[in-house]
Order: sequence, then C-alpha cells, then structure tokens
Amino acid sequence: MPAKKAAKKSPAKRAAKRPAAKKTVTRSAPATEAHAIMRGTRQSPYKMRLVIDQIRGKDVNEALALLTFSKKHAAKQISKTLKSAVANAEQAARSTNAALDVDALYVKRAVINEGPKLKRFMPAAQGRATPIQKRTSHVEIVVAERGGR
Repeated sequence: MPAKKAAKKSPAKRAAKRPAAKKTVTRSAPATEAHAIMRGTRQSPYKMRLVIDQIRGKDVNEALALLTFSKKHAAKQISKTLKSAVANAEQAARSTNAALDVDALYVKRAVINEGPKLKRFMPAAQGRATPIQKRTSHVEIVVAERGGR
C-alpha cells in the first residue's frame, strides 16, 4: 500500500494547535506569613510527625511551651525551626514597616517530608551483610498572624 503524504500546514495553523504556554505566577507570601525549612534532620519522619502533629494549628507560644517540655528528641529540632519561622516573620514585618504582633502568630502549616536516606551495612551471621537505612527528614513550618484578635 502506498503511504499517503500529509499536506503541509501553515505556521499559523501549527501554532493554533500547540497548547498555550503555561504562565508561571510567582506568589509571594503576605507580610503576616513566614516560613522556615530545616533540611536533613537526622531523625526518621515517622518519629518527627508524632511531635509535629501536636503543634499544628496552635499559637506559637503554646507550641513552643509544648515543645520545650516534650521528652522526644524531635521536639528540639522542631523548636529550632519554629523559632526561625517566627524570626523570619519579624524580619519580614520590619523590612516592610508593617506592624506584627508576635503573640498573635500561630502555626498555619507544619509538614515533615522525607529526606535522603543514608545507606549503611551491618555485618550479619555467616559472612553476610544486612542493609541499614538511616532516615532523614525535612521540617517545614509556616506561621501566620491570626486575624480578628
């Protein structure tokens, strides 16, 4: 069977068929919102999530008090990140000459993501080696000013 030759289309028709280019919109956070990220924390995400679930949605002062008296190792790392987010909010307000009440801040978003795994091997019986994965976490906290207070 002879192959059919496709008719050439004009550049205008080809451009009309192409999907429109996606616009990249950069959204900047409002002045009353700030975030902090700590990457590569040497603790498994599962253990970190147990602590971060307790502070999500709470006022910053209440969350810091809870983290201060927690027995979990993850609380110290999360506390550092939360303090950094509060400092970032203060700095953003200072640079824009906006009024910021630190006591009105609350934890708007708190997420623990999985970081890269450190892969190690441990000797086992009969000359074998068993793999060990040392997990790491990324802590992301967003604080915002509560409205209507």
